[in-house]
Amino acid sequence: MGRKYLLGNEAIAHACVESGVNFVSGYPGTPSSEVIDVLRVQPDRSYYIEWSVNEKVAFENALAAAWCGIRSLCTMKHVGLNVAADPLMTSAYTGVTGGLVILSADDPFAHSSQNEQDTRCYAHFARLPCLDPASIQEAHDMIPEAFVLSEELGLPVIFRPTTRICHSKGDVDLGEPAVNIRKGEFHKDPRQYVVIPAHTRVLHKKLNEKQSSIRKQLVERGFNHYQIRGKIALIASGIGATYVQELLPEGISFMKIGAYPIDEEWLGDFVKKHEKVLVIEELAPEVEEVVRQVAGSVPVLGKKNGYAPYEGELSPQAVAAIMEKAGFLPKYPFPKVDPIQNLPPRPPILCAGCLHRSAFFAIKKVFRDAIYPSDIGCYTLGLQLGVVDTTICMGASITVASGISHSGDPHDLVCTIGDSTFLHTGIQGLINAVYNGANITVVILDNRITAMTGHQPNPNTGMTACGVESPPVSLDAICRACGVSFVESADPYDITGMVNILQEAKKRKGVKVIIAKQMCVITARRAGVKRGRYGVDPEICSGCGTCIRFGCPAIEFADEKARINELCSGCTVCAQICPAGAIAREGKK
Repeated sequence: MGRKYLLGNEAIAHACVESGVNFVSGYPGTPSSEVIDVLRVQPDRSYYIEWSVNEKVAFENALAAAWCGIRSLCTMKHVGLNVAADPLMTSAYTGVTGGLVILSADDPFAHSSQNEQDTRCYAHFARLPCLDPASIQEAHDMIPEAFVLSEELGLPVIFRPTTRICHSKGDVDLGEPAVNIRKGEFHKDPRQYVVIPAHTRVLHKKLNEKQSSIRKQLVERGFNHYQIRGKIALIASGIGATYVQELLPEGISFMKIGAYPIDEEWLGDFVKKHEKVLVIEELAPEVEEVVRQVAGSVPVLGKKNGYAPYEGELSPQAVAAIMEKAGFLPKYPFPKVDPIQNLPPRPPILCAGCLHRSAFFAIKKVFRDAIYPSDIGCYTLGLQLGVVDTTICMGASITVASGISHSGDPHDLVCTIGDSTFLHTGIQGLINAVYNGANITVVILDNRITAMTGHQPNPNTGMTACGVESPPVSLDAICRACGVSFVESADPYDITGMVNILQEAKKRKGVKVIIAKQMCVITARRAGVKRGRYGVDPEICSGCGTCIRFGCPAIEFADEKARINELCSGCTVCAQICPAGAIAREGKK
């Protein structure tokens, strides 16, 4: 196909097609989402593809397909691997027959994540190979190798791109799509696939016996390589290796680590040829710990002795600073940048007309002195509105609320969770809350899409990843099946109606569920929904600021009067809350 200018995730998706992938599953999570988003819109798609309800489900689907001898890809972000960790650990025992690549995208600096965990630690824990690309081109080129390696070893292979790989752009040399004619067939082998203790003990021993071969293969395939050019050496991995190569002076040896586990004998032979070694890598000291084990008396500089940070992402400037501190770069080559002072802050905010804002407004109006556990989604931005007190991980809003309820805290508890997040891991928490008699109000913010990660469909949307119509699940029926007796739906654009339902819930004990239903404003715009714009009559406006405090970016304040800009989506909420009645639909008499 030649050379194209692509996003890293686009390059990875193309590589999957070139590899003849047969089965693709995943759960959307930044920075991984575009891989499936690209694969699901390919016109001549010959592979099966799905957005799964969560990462564990996605992993188990892909693992089963790989047991049937076909090439499978499972995608997620780093925290999603926590959800899939149970089958991940055991898949190393059962192995695979078709290639299985687990794409777990890490997010150093936590650009859009709740932590900075390092997927390489899971690879080490599970004793599985892990490929760690240093550039977009390498990310593309590693995917076919990952499938081959998985099939040769009979093991899943973890692929760990980071945000700077996934979301950067560059020229990529592409290959031709593979002719995909494989059909899966499951061959029964209980000793391999039924992990009762008697079988597990044997499978674990076999996994351990494979480790030496894995280490040597990763060197033989060129993932890990070095050049001896002097008496001191620098070892780097991932995107850091690319930055190091841009900065490395003459006369310093260089080792690039692109895959794990590392062959310790090979590594030790390199390290002991030098007087000191600097290790540069993002997040956990995975490489550094192995280097220290084999270094003997050779000094090792890195995270453990303060030469490199444990947190944050690398940049050319950051790498140069580490190298200068360790004496590997004579002078810091980047000028210090002084940011412009007194610029107004621009934090991320909910869209104009977002249903979450009006739902939070109603919640705050009814439950003024409550505790507000929340969840992972656009609605986490309710933090700015004072209606988000806790956020841990997917599905934790209901369980945290339940735990606080049973702690004896006397405050009302109102937790918020999105429709996709509820289907991901919220249902079990709801069952548990009802079963154990928690006293909480659950507000499911139902915008019928997985909005935060790029508007991917989910079982509540009414279509599959490929756009095929599918019966939408009933959140109402699910909640009632969980044992909730008070389940009500509300339109968050109808402030009075939503307030009334919240007030009714406040009077009751036990678990109450309110489903706040309204289409995501971006989805509505794409679907051609038009509600008309609203405007402020300056003659009536008193300048009280009620509409400004609502927080909608479509509302501005100038010359002591409110005004509405072109961002208005016509949700009507500002007109409902204006005490002077100064806001009305434009053109309406």
